[in-house]
Amino acid sequence: MPQTSERTSHFTESIIRRMTRVATACDAINLSQGFPDFDPPEALLQAAEQAGRQGPHQYAVTWGAANFRQAFARKQSRFMGIPVDAETNVVVTCGSTEAMMAAMMTACNPGEKVVIFSPFYENYTADTILTGAVPVYVPLRPPDFTFDPQELRSAFELHRPKALILCNPGNPTGKVFTLEELECIASLAIEFDSFVITDEVYEHIVYPPNIHRSIAALPGMFERTITCSSLSKTYSITGWRLGTVVAAPHVVDVIRKVHDFLTVGAAAPLQEAAVTALGFPDSYYDELLAGYIQKRDLFLGWLDKAGLSYSRPQGAYYVMVDVTDFGVMDDLAFSEWMAREVGVAAVPGSSFFREPVHNLIRFHFAKRPETLNAAGERLTHLNAHRKSWRG
Repeated sequence: MPQTSERTSHFTESIIRRMTRVATACDAINLSQGFPDFDPPEALLQAAEQAGRQGPHQYAVTWGAANFRQAFARKQSRFMGIPVDAETNVVVTCGSTEAMMAAMMTACNPGEKVVIFSPFYENYTADTILTGAVPVYVPLRPPDFTFDPQELRSAFELHRPKALILCNPGNPTGKVFTLEELECIASLAIEFDSFVITDEVYEHIVYPPNIHRSIAALPGMFERTITCSSLSKTYSITGWRLGTVVAAPHVVDVIRKVHDFLTVGAAAPLQEAAVTALGFPDSYYDELLAGYIQKRDLFLGWLDKAGLSYSRPQGAYYVMVDVTDFGVMDDLAFSEWMAREVGVAAVPGSSFFREPVHNLIRFHFAKRPETLNAAGERLTHLNAHRKSWRG
Protein backbone atom coordinates (compact mmCIF):
# COMPACT_ATOMS: atom_id res chain seq x y z
CA MET A 1 0.00 0.00 0.00
CA PRO A 2 1.38 3.47 -0.84
CA GLN A 3 2.58 5.45 2.15
CA THR A 4 1.42 8.97 2.95
CA SER A 5 3.91 11.83 3.03
CA GLU A 6 6.06 12.09 6.14
CA ARG A 7 5.38 15.82 6.13
CA THR A 8 1.64 15.44 6.60
CA SER A 9 2.15 13.06 9.51
CA HIS A 10 3.52 15.95 11.59
CA PHE A 11 0.21 17.81 11.91
CA THR A 12 -3.40 16.87 12.54
CA GLU A 13 -6.68 17.78 10.90
CA SER A 14 -8.00 21.29 11.47
CA ILE A 15 -9.46 21.35 14.99
CA ILE A 16 -11.35 24.53 14.10
CA ARG A 17 -13.19 22.86 11.23
CA ARG A 18 -13.69 19.76 13.38
CA MET A 19 -15.47 21.83 16.01
CA THR A 20 -17.77 23.26 13.33
CA ARG A 21 -18.78 19.70 12.45
CA VAL A 22 -19.35 18.97 16.14
CA ALA A 23 -21.47 22.12 16.46
CA THR A 24 -23.59 21.07 13.50
CA ALA A 25 -24.06 17.54 14.86
CA CYS A 26 -25.04 18.86 18.31
CA ASP A 27 -27.14 21.76 17.01
CA ALA A 28 -24.89 24.00 19.11
CA ILE A 29 -24.28 27.71 18.56
CA ASN A 30 -21.05 27.77 16.61
CA LEU A 31 -18.60 30.19 18.20
CA SER A 32 -15.66 28.08 17.04
CA GLN A 33 -14.95 28.71 13.35
CA GLY A 34 -14.72 32.46 12.79
CA PHE A 35 -17.33 33.33 10.20
CA PRO A 36 -20.22 35.81 10.56
CA ASP A 37 -23.92 34.91 10.58
CA PHE A 38 -24.88 38.24 9.02
CA ASP A 39 -24.87 39.42 5.41
CA PRO A 40 -22.19 41.44 3.62
CA PRO A 41 -22.89 45.11 2.85
CA GLU A 42 -25.91 45.61 0.58
CA ALA A 43 -23.88 47.48 -2.04
CA LEU A 44 -21.53 44.49 -2.30
CA LEU A 45 -24.46 42.08 -2.66
CA GLN A 46 -25.86 44.17 -5.48
CA ALA A 47 -22.48 44.22 -7.19
CA ALA A 48 -22.29 40.43 -6.86
CA GLU A 49 -25.72 40.04 -8.44
CA GLN A 50 -24.69 42.23 -11.34
CA ALA A 51 -21.41 40.38 -11.82
CA GLY A 52 -23.29 37.08 -11.71
CA ARG A 53 -25.44 38.18 -14.63
CA GLN A 54 -22.98 40.25 -16.66
CA GLY A 55 -19.67 38.57 -15.87
CA PRO A 56 -16.81 38.24 -16.37
CA HIS A 57 -17.24 34.48 -16.25
CA GLN A 58 -13.91 33.34 -17.67
CA TYR A 59 -10.38 33.43 -16.27
CA ALA A 60 -9.09 36.75 -15.03
CA VAL A 61 -5.39 37.56 -15.27
CA THR A 62 -3.77 34.89 -13.15
CA TRP A 63 -2.44 37.25 -10.47
CA GLY A 64 -5.66 39.28 -10.31
CA ALA A 65 -8.00 41.29 -12.52
CA ALA A 66 -6.53 44.70 -13.30
CA ASN A 67 -9.45 46.71 -11.91
CA PHE A 68 -9.41 44.69 -8.68
CA ARG A 69 -5.66 45.19 -8.21
CA GLN A 70 -5.98 48.90 -8.92
CA ALA A 71 -8.82 49.34 -6.42
CA PHE A 72 -6.99 47.27 -3.83
CA ALA A 73 -3.72 49.17 -4.33
CA ARG A 74 -5.51 52.49 -3.80
CA LYS A 75 -7.10 51.23 -0.59
CA GLN A 76 -3.93 49.69 0.82
CA SER A 77 -1.81 52.72 -0.02
CA ARG A 78 -4.22 54.69 2.15
CA PHE A 79 -4.31 52.28 5.09
CA MET A 80 -0.75 50.89 5.04
CA GLY A 81 0.75 54.35 4.71
CA ILE A 82 3.09 53.35 1.88
CA PRO A 83 2.66 53.43 -1.91
CA VAL A 84 1.33 50.12 -3.28
CA ASP A 85 1.60 49.64 -7.04
CA ALA A 86 -1.10 47.49 -8.64
CA GLU A 87 1.24 46.19 -11.35
CA THR A 88 4.35 45.36 -9.35
CA ASN A 89 3.31 44.88 -5.69
CA VAL A 90 0.04 42.90 -5.72
CA VAL A 91 -1.08 39.30 -6.17
CA VAL A 92 -4.72 38.23 -5.77
CA THR A 93 -5.06 34.74 -4.30
CA CYS A 94 -7.74 32.22 -3.36
CA GLY A 95 -8.13 33.46 0.19
CA SER A 96 -5.45 34.42 2.69
CA THR A 97 -4.82 30.70 3.27
CA GLU A 98 -3.37 30.39 -0.22
CA ALA A 99 -1.66 33.77 0.17
CA MET A 100 0.24 32.48 3.21
CA MET A 101 1.14 29.20 1.48
CA ALA A 102 2.40 31.00 -1.62
CA ALA A 103 4.40 33.38 0.59
CA MET A 104 5.97 30.49 2.50
CA MET A 105 6.89 28.63 -0.69
CA THR A 106 8.43 31.81 -2.07
CA ALA A 107 10.46 32.71 1.02
CA CYS A 108 11.60 29.32 2.32
CA ASN A 109 13.54 26.33 1.09
CA PRO A 110 13.31 22.85 2.65
CA GLY A 111 15.24 22.62 5.88
CA GLU A 112 15.25 26.36 6.61
CA LYS A 113 13.82 27.62 9.90
CA VAL A 114 10.68 29.70 10.43
CA VAL A 115 9.92 31.52 13.69
CA ILE A 116 6.28 31.22 14.80
CA PHE A 117 4.86 32.94 17.86
CA SER A 118 2.88 30.59 20.12
CA PRO A 119 -0.13 30.65 20.34
CA PHE A 120 -0.64 30.72 16.59
CA TYR A 121 -3.32 30.13 13.97
CA GLU A 122 -3.19 26.42 13.23
CA ASN A 123 -2.31 26.78 9.53
CA TYR A 124 1.11 28.29 10.23
CA THR A 125 2.72 25.09 11.41
CA ALA A 126 1.11 23.14 8.56
CA ASP A 127 2.27 25.70 6.00
CA THR A 128 5.81 25.53 7.35
CA ILE A 129 5.92 21.74 7.27
CA LEU A 130 4.32 21.49 3.82
CA THR A 131 7.00 23.87 2.57
CA GLY A 132 9.64 21.55 4.00
CA ALA A 133 10.81 24.18 6.45
CA VAL A 134 11.21 23.70 10.20
CA PRO A 135 9.12 25.66 12.76
CA VAL A 136 10.81 27.36 15.70
CA TYR A 137 8.41 28.58 18.41
CA VAL A 138 8.69 31.67 20.59
CA PRO A 139 6.02 32.04 23.30
CA LEU A 140 3.62 34.93 23.72
CA ARG A 141 2.80 35.16 27.40
CA PRO A 142 -0.66 35.96 28.76
CA PRO A 143 -2.49 38.02 29.75
CA ASP A 144 -1.20 40.53 27.17
CA PHE A 145 0.54 37.91 25.02
CA THR A 146 3.82 39.78 24.89
CA PHE A 147 7.14 38.23 23.88
CA ASP A 148 10.52 38.47 25.55
CA PRO A 149 12.83 40.41 23.18
CA GLN A 150 15.87 38.50 24.38
CA GLU A 151 14.12 35.18 23.85
CA LEU A 152 13.26 36.22 20.28
CA ARG A 153 16.84 37.34 19.67
CA SER A 154 18.13 34.01 20.97
CA ALA A 155 15.88 32.18 18.50
CA PHE A 156 17.32 34.25 15.64
CA GLU A 157 20.91 33.77 16.83
CA LEU A 158 20.54 30.02 17.28
CA HIS A 159 18.42 29.13 14.24
CA ARG A 160 19.15 31.89 11.70
CA PRO A 161 15.54 31.72 10.43
CA LYS A 162 14.63 32.46 6.84
CA ALA A 163 11.30 33.94 7.95
CA LEU A 164 9.12 34.93 10.88
CA ILE A 165 5.32 34.66 10.72
CA LEU A 166 3.47 37.57 12.29
CA CYS A 167 -0.31 37.59 12.78
CA ASN A 168 -1.37 41.16 13.58
CA PRO A 169 -4.02 41.53 14.94
CA GLY A 170 -3.60 38.06 16.33
CA ASN A 171 -5.67 34.93 16.01
CA PRO A 172 -6.46 33.38 18.51
CA THR A 173 -5.36 35.98 21.07
CA GLY A 174 -6.72 39.25 19.70
CA LYS A 175 -3.28 40.74 20.32
CA VAL A 176 -2.25 43.94 18.51
CA PHE A 177 1.51 44.33 18.37
CA THR A 178 2.87 47.64 19.62
CA LEU A 179 5.21 49.85 17.62
CA GLU A 180 8.03 48.89 20.00
CA GLU A 181 7.38 45.18 19.42
CA LEU A 182 7.25 45.65 15.65
CA GLU A 183 10.51 47.61 15.71
CA CYS A 184 12.14 44.79 17.69
CA ILE A 185 11.00 42.21 15.12
CA ALA A 186 12.05 44.46 12.24
CA SER A 187 15.53 45.03 13.65
CA LEU A 188 16.11 41.29 13.95
CA ALA A 189 14.77 40.61 10.46
CA ILE A 190 17.15 43.19 9.03
CA GLU A 191 20.11 42.03 11.11
CA PHE A 192 19.67 38.38 10.21
CA ASP A 193 18.41 38.96 6.64
CA SER A 194 15.04 37.29 7.22
CA PHE A 195 11.60 37.70 5.73
CA VAL A 196 8.58 38.68 7.81
CA ILE A 197 5.41 37.03 6.50
CA THR A 198 2.41 38.81 7.94
CA ASP A 199 -1.22 37.76 8.26
CA GLU A 200 -3.24 40.97 8.52
CA VAL A 201 -6.79 39.77 7.80
CA TYR A 202 -8.13 41.59 10.88
CA GLU A 203 -6.39 44.88 10.07
CA HIS A 204 -9.64 46.88 10.30
CA ILE A 205 -10.84 45.31 13.56
CA VAL A 206 -8.60 46.99 16.13
CA TYR A 207 -10.04 48.31 19.39
CA PRO A 208 -8.94 51.72 20.69
CA PRO A 209 -6.52 52.73 22.04
CA ASN A 210 -4.67 50.02 20.12
CA ILE A 211 -3.43 50.89 16.62
CA HIS A 212 -2.72 48.55 13.73
CA ARG A 213 0.56 49.21 11.95
CA SER A 214 1.85 47.25 8.98
CA ILE A 215 5.42 46.20 9.66
CA ALA A 216 6.07 46.64 5.93
CA ALA A 217 5.81 50.40 6.48
CA LEU A 218 8.73 50.50 8.93
CA PRO A 219 12.11 51.69 7.60
CA GLY A 220 13.92 49.00 5.64
CA MET A 221 11.06 46.49 5.88
CA PHE A 222 9.11 46.68 2.61
CA GLU A 223 11.79 44.74 0.74
CA ARG A 224 11.63 41.86 3.24
CA THR A 225 7.94 41.79 4.23
CA ILE A 226 5.28 39.69 2.52
CA THR A 227 1.93 41.11 3.64
CA CYS A 228 -0.95 38.65 3.35
CA SER A 229 -4.58 39.54 3.87
CA SER A 230 -8.06 38.90 2.53
CA LEU A 231 -11.45 40.49 2.06
CA SER A 232 -13.14 37.79 4.16
CA LYS A 233 -13.34 39.47 7.54
CA THR A 234 -13.46 43.10 6.46
CA TYR A 235 -16.50 42.64 4.23
CA SER A 236 -18.04 39.51 5.83
CA ILE A 237 -17.46 37.33 2.75
CA THR A 238 -15.44 34.40 4.08
CA GLY A 239 -16.90 32.13 1.40
CA TRP A 240 -15.71 34.27 -1.48
CA ARG A 241 -12.07 33.27 -0.90
CA LEU A 242 -10.43 36.47 -2.12
CA GLY A 243 -6.97 36.91 -0.65
CA THR A 244 -4.14 39.33 -1.37
CA VAL A 245 -0.38 39.62 -1.16
CA VAL A 246 1.58 42.87 -1.09
CA ALA A 247 5.36 42.63 -1.53
CA ALA A 248 8.34 44.11 -3.32
CA PRO A 249 8.48 43.52 -7.10
CA HIS A 250 11.21 40.85 -7.00
CA VAL A 251 9.19 38.91 -4.40
CA VAL A 252 5.91 39.36 -6.27
CA ASP A 253 7.49 37.91 -9.41
CA VAL A 254 8.09 34.62 -7.60
CA ILE A 255 4.78 34.60 -5.71
CA ARG A 256 2.91 34.97 -9.01
CA LYS A 257 4.61 31.85 -10.35
CA VAL A 258 3.83 29.85 -7.22
CA HIS A 259 0.23 31.10 -7.18
CA ASP A 260 -0.23 30.26 -10.87
CA PHE A 261 0.56 26.60 -10.28
CA LEU A 262 -1.27 26.35 -6.95
CA THR A 263 -4.67 27.66 -8.03
CA VAL A 264 -4.36 29.50 -11.40
CA GLY A 265 -6.51 32.36 -10.15
CA ALA A 266 -9.28 33.66 -7.91
CA ALA A 267 -12.88 33.75 -9.12
CA ALA A 268 -13.30 36.43 -11.80
CA PRO A 269 -16.92 37.49 -11.09
CA LEU A 270 -16.19 37.81 -7.37
CA GLN A 271 -13.19 40.01 -8.07
CA GLU A 272 -15.41 42.17 -10.25
CA ALA A 273 -17.99 42.52 -7.49
CA ALA A 274 -15.39 43.18 -4.82
CA VAL A 275 -14.12 46.28 -6.61
CA THR A 276 -17.23 47.96 -5.17
CA ALA A 277 -16.18 47.11 -1.59
CA LEU A 278 -12.61 48.25 -2.14
CA GLY A 279 -13.99 51.66 -3.03
CA PHE A 280 -15.95 52.10 0.20
CA PRO A 281 -15.23 55.37 2.05
CA ASP A 282 -13.45 55.51 5.41
CA SER A 283 -16.84 55.73 7.11
CA TYR A 284 -17.45 52.06 6.23
CA TYR A 285 -14.42 50.98 8.26
CA ASP A 286 -15.43 53.23 11.14
CA GLU A 287 -18.88 51.61 11.20
CA LEU A 288 -17.35 48.13 10.92
CA LEU A 289 -15.21 48.77 13.98
CA ALA A 290 -18.09 50.33 15.93
CA GLY A 291 -20.17 47.23 15.24
CA TYR A 292 -17.45 44.91 16.48
CA ILE A 293 -16.89 46.98 19.60
CA GLN A 294 -20.57 46.46 20.39
CA LYS A 295 -20.33 42.72 19.72
CA ARG A 296 -17.18 42.40 21.82
CA ASP A 297 -18.66 44.27 24.77
CA LEU A 298 -21.93 42.34 24.55
CA PHE A 299 -20.21 38.96 24.58
CA LEU A 300 -17.65 39.84 27.23
CA GLY A 301 -20.55 40.99 29.38
CA TRP A 302 -22.06 37.52 29.11
CA LEU A 303 -18.71 35.94 30.01
CA ASP A 304 -18.67 38.12 33.13
CA LYS A 305 -22.19 36.95 34.01
CA ALA A 306 -21.09 33.34 33.52
CA GLY A 307 -18.15 33.89 35.87
CA LEU A 308 -15.58 33.05 33.21
CA SER A 309 -12.18 34.75 33.15
CA TYR A 310 -10.64 35.82 29.85
CA SER A 311 -7.98 37.93 28.17
CA ARG A 312 -9.59 41.09 26.79
CA PRO A 313 -8.96 41.18 23.01
CA GLN A 314 -7.17 44.19 21.55
CA GLY A 315 -8.25 43.36 18.00
CA ALA A 316 -9.85 40.70 15.76
CA TYR A 317 -13.01 38.97 17.02
CA TYR A 318 -11.77 36.21 19.29
CA VAL A 319 -11.48 35.84 23.04
CA MET A 320 -9.43 33.29 24.99
CA VAL A 321 -11.32 31.99 28.03
CA ASP A 322 -9.77 30.23 31.03
CA VAL A 323 -11.62 27.07 32.14
CA THR A 324 -9.14 26.06 34.84
CA ASP A 325 -11.94 25.93 37.43
CA PHE A 326 -13.43 22.94 35.61
CA GLY A 327 -10.29 20.87 36.16
CA VAL A 328 -9.80 20.49 32.42
CA MET A 329 -7.01 18.13 31.42
CA ASP A 330 -8.32 17.50 27.90
CA ASP A 331 -9.60 20.71 26.35
CA LEU A 332 -10.78 18.99 23.16
CA ALA A 333 -12.97 16.65 25.20
CA PHE A 334 -14.19 19.63 27.23
CA SER A 335 -15.05 21.60 24.08
CA GLU A 336 -16.97 18.67 22.63
CA TRP A 337 -18.77 18.15 25.96
CA MET A 338 -19.70 21.83 26.10
CA ALA A 339 -21.12 21.70 22.57
CA ARG A 340 -23.25 18.65 23.49
CA GLU A 341 -24.36 19.60 27.00
CA VAL A 342 -24.36 23.40 26.98
CA GLY A 343 -25.04 24.02 23.30
CA VAL A 344 -22.11 26.37 22.57
CA ALA A 345 -19.09 25.35 20.49
CA ALA A 346 -15.58 26.69 21.10
CA VAL A 347 -12.08 25.74 19.92
CA PRO A 348 -9.75 24.00 22.39
CA GLY A 349 -6.82 26.27 23.11
CA SER A 350 -4.23 23.50 22.84
CA SER A 351 -4.65 23.54 19.05
CA PHE A 352 -3.01 26.99 19.03
CA PHE A 353 -0.10 26.37 21.39
CA ARG A 354 3.23 24.61 21.02
CA GLU A 355 3.40 24.49 24.83
CA PRO A 356 1.20 21.99 26.74
CA VAL A 357 -1.74 24.34 27.42
CA HIS A 358 -5.10 22.71 28.25
CA ASN A 359 -6.97 25.29 30.30
CA LEU A 360 -7.97 27.70 27.53
CA ILE A 361 -10.71 27.72 24.91
CA ARG A 362 -11.37 30.21 22.12
CA PHE A 363 -14.73 31.78 21.29
CA HIS A 364 -15.44 34.16 18.44
CA PHE A 365 -18.06 36.90 18.49
CA ALA A 366 -18.60 37.72 14.80
CA LYS A 367 -22.30 37.07 15.22
CA ARG A 368 -25.58 38.96 15.35
CA PRO A 369 -26.55 40.30 18.80
CA GLU A 370 -29.35 37.75 19.07
CA THR A 371 -26.89 34.92 18.44
CA LEU A 372 -24.46 36.26 21.05
CA ASN A 373 -27.28 36.71 23.54
CA ALA A 374 -28.46 33.14 23.00
CA ALA A 375 -24.91 31.80 23.40
CA GLY A 376 -24.30 33.97 26.45
CA GLU A 377 -27.50 32.81 28.11
CA ARG A 378 -26.44 29.19 27.63
CA LEU A 379 -22.99 29.89 29.03
CA THR A 380 -24.49 31.30 32.23
CA HIS A 381 -25.76 27.76 32.84
CA LEU A 382 -22.32 26.22 32.34
CA ASN A 383 -21.87 25.58 36.07
CA ALA A 384 -25.22 23.82 36.22
CA HIS A 385 -23.83 21.20 33.81
CA ARG A 386 -20.62 20.75 35.80
CA LYS A 387 -21.67 17.41 37.28
CA SER A 388 -21.91 15.87 33.81
CA TRP A 389 -18.33 16.89 33.00
CA ARG A 390 -15.81 14.22 33.85
CA GLY A 391 -12.51 15.95 33.24
